[in-house]
Amino acid sequence: MKLIIQIPCYNEEDTLESVINSIPKSIIGIDEIELLVIDDGSTDNTKLIAEKLGAKVICNKRNMGLAASFKTGLKTALKNGADIIVNTDGDNQYNSEDIPELIKPIIEGSADMVIGARDIKNHKEFSLTKKILQQIGSKIVKLLSGSDIKDAPSGFRAFSRKCAQSINIFDNFSYTMETIIQASAKGYRILSVPIRVNKTTRKSRLFKNTLQYVIRSACTIIRMFAIYRPFRFFTIFAALFLVCGFTLFARYLYYFINNDGSGHIQSLLLATVLTIIGVLIQVIAIFADLISINRKLLEDIQLKINKN
Repeated sequence: MKLIIQIPCYNEEDTLESVINSIPKSIIGIDEIELLVIDDGSTDNTKLIAEKLGAKVICNKRNMGLAASFKTGLKTALKNGADIIVNTDGDNQYNSEDIPELIKPIIEGSADMVIGARDIKNHKEFSLTKKILQQIGSKIVKLLSGSDIKDAPSGFRAFSRKCAQSINIFDNFSYTMETIIQASAKGYRILSVPIRVNKTTRKSRLFKNTLQYVIRSACTIIRMFAIYRPFRFFTIFAALFLVCGFTLFARYLYYFINNDGSGHIQSLLLATVLTIIGVLIQVIAIFADLISINRKLLEDIQLKINKN
């Protein structure tokens, strides 16, 4: 069984050596371990250090972003015959010594994707606001995906070959939320295992501030929900309009029965408009669900092509 550990990097010359040196040289159940560094347009010595330490390196001509680098890594790892793919960060945030525990459920056949869960509540370097937002985000993703996810934003994760072959990255911002919702929608088993973290070496380059991260993550979650649960997504919105419409109609009907309907005609008009909108959105839900069936067929074809 071949394990490929991919490390997306952008100007990580100060920490990359520590990351690579801490990766286990042998793991029970694994016959071959290969390191793959995706140099995302670095302007420092990231590439030279990676090559010096024996890692295979893929270089983006310019900075493409984390999601693009992750996607490139998956594609290359599959091409190179990986049975299991582990993704970790080049800033040495995650403790690489936990890789054996991360891939253990996949080796045993009990999971297709495993996410390393940090101890958010007791993370000394996380502010209270960040801890709260991390937990809220994880609960939302858990609710939408139906999987037991304890740390959805964690980039320290492992994929089985079949799961990796099925992953399609649409977002340009990050891959963390998207891959969970997508894999769950496709029926893959997702587990969380506790992991350790190292001391922070630098601030995150993924987002400028917490508000930007929250907005971008929320947009990604909504988008993935609409793509992979279209009927449920649009039905929720349709229900909101229909409930409001029926409520206003009931209000008008109440006053009409009590001989005061003419003074509340605006309730009837608004109820009619809201009901029509609700019905139209429900029609969209049906068509979106039909389109999703076609998407699933195309993804099945893609999976067969990737296997070949």
